[in-house]
Amino acid sequence: MTKSEQDSLPTRASLLGRLKDWNDQTSWRDFYDTYWRLIYGVALKSGLSEAEAEDALQETLVAVASKIKEFKYDPALGRFKNWLLTLTRWKIADQRRKRQRHTQSVQGRADETSRTDLIERVPDPASLEVPESLWDAEWESNLMARATECVKEKVEPRTFQMFQLYVLKEWPVSRVAKTLGVSYTQVYVAKHRVSALLKKEIKRLEEMKF
Repeated sequence: MTKSEQDSLPTRASLLGRLKDWNDQTSWRDFYDTYWRLIYGVALKSGLSEAEAEDALQETLVAVASKIKEFKYDPALGRFKNWLLTLTRWKIADQRRKRQRHTQSVQGRADETSRTDLIERVPDPASLEVPESLWDAEWESNLMARATECVKEKVEPRTFQMFQLYVLKEWPVSRVAKTLGVSYTQVYVAKHRVSALLKKEIKRLEEMKF
C-alpha cells in the first residue's frame, strides 16, 4: 500500500476528530456505514422489534452526534467501544420503556386488578441490560462484514465472486472453476488477493476498535 493510500484511510483518531464537525458528511457516512449494522443487530438480539431497533439506531446516532465533542480519544483506555456500547444500551432501554408505557396505557382501560397483574409481569428495562458478550460478538461480526463490503468495492466482480464461492461458501475449487469457467490457478490467485486485502481492511477498521 502506498503512502497516499494509507493517508486516504481514516484512522480511528482522525475519524473521531472529524466527527466533531457536524458538517463533515463524508466522515459521518463512514461512521454510519461502519457501525449501523452493529447497533441495529444488537438491538434486535436484545429483544426489540425491527421498528424499535431502527428507532434505537437513529437515536444512538443522534446521541453520538450530540456527545462526540465531549469524547476524548485515549487508545490506552479502550474507551470508544465501551462509550458506544453505553449509548446503545441507553437507547435500547428507552425503546423498552416506551413499549412498557404503551402496554400499560392499553391495559389501563381494563380493571385495576388486571393492570396490576400486567405491570408485575413486565420486566424492568434496567434488568435487561445488553451484555458485553453480545456486544463483543456482534462487534467482531460487524467488523468482518464491513471489511468484506469495502474489499468487494476494490476488486473486480469476478475476482470477488471466486473468493466468495471458494472461501466464504466453501465450495470445492473444482466446482468454482467449472461454474465460473475459470482455471484452478485463477481461483487460488483470487483467494490470495482478496484475503490479503481483507486483512488490511480489518486492520484499518480495528483502529476504531478500542
